[in-house]
Amino acid sequence: MPWKETCAMEERMRFVLAAKEAGAVMSQLCAEFGVSRTTGYKWLAQYDAEGVEGLKDRSRAPHWHGRAHDAELVAAVLALHDRYGWGAKKLRCKLAEQHPDGPVPAVSTIDDWLAKDGRTTKRKRRRSCPPHAQPFATASEPNAVWTVDFKGWFRTGDGLRCDPLTLSDAMSRYLLSCQEVARPDHRHVQPVFEAAFCEFGLPLAVRSDNGPPFASTAAGGLSALSLWWIKLGIAAERIAPGKPQQNGRHERMHRTLKHETANPPAATLAEQQARFDAFREIYNPASEHPSVYVVEENRFC
Repeated sequence: MPWKETCAMEERMRFVLAAKEAGAVMSQLCAEFGVSRTTGYKWLAQYDAEGVEGLKDRSRAPHWHGRAHDAELVAAVLALHDRYGWGAKKLRCKLAEQHPDGPVPAVSTIDDWLAKDGRTTKRKRRRSCPPHAQPFATASEPNAVWTVDFKGWFRTGDGLRCDPLTLSDAMSRYLLSCQEVARPDHRHVQPVFEAAFCEFGLPLAVRSDNGPPFASTAAGGLSALSLWWIKLGIAAERIAPGKPQQNGRHERMHRTLKHETANPPAATLAEQQARFDAFREIYNPASEHPSVYVVEENRFC
């Protein structure tokens, strides 16, 4: 007969009570309740051992995992973490060094132990803007492609934060601008571009990384700044995430800029900007005047 639509505990209790009656036949009783004889005897044994609690559903998870590690090994790893504060990879190497003859768990296993003990937390996955789908424009002439980036902020001698924004021409490596901005956002970066557009004209494309304010996680990876470029007829190009070599010329200039102007930093932001201005005069080729980059008809100013 099919199992009745009643509480499982109630049916099992009825089965046990019926089985306890004198003259009960197990095979007939199991057929009546729609269970096997093995299940019937199991319920009786559990009831005899634990009472009503023995008739409750039990977890099907194994009581012992065949690949589980010794508790002493887990304790040894946690003790090493208390002492050194290292990550799973270095802890594994240290454990193998101290216990050469014992089992050495995988790095992922040690990570799980640390997380289970509340010593580590998983990082939230960072949203990234979609990659640039089109091929990069060829920097065949001045003003074909500009490259832009922040050198990386540092503090001047008075403790203030300095964010240098750099603009250069990809074909000649001419440093168009090196300007400290109050904040690395659209409102403070756009005026630097406006000044450069008025002085040198509009490029065909601007190449940047995937960080703000050049890109965002919005549709197409566009930010307010890159959308402004597009409205001016400038293509917004983005290098692949984690691929600074795609903007290698600009990154190499940053290395020289840091060595010449911020090693060590100036005492104040004003003095630091004076260093940037002096660096441009030295870095840019003397034979190339800014007028080389000015188009006949400036579409911006």
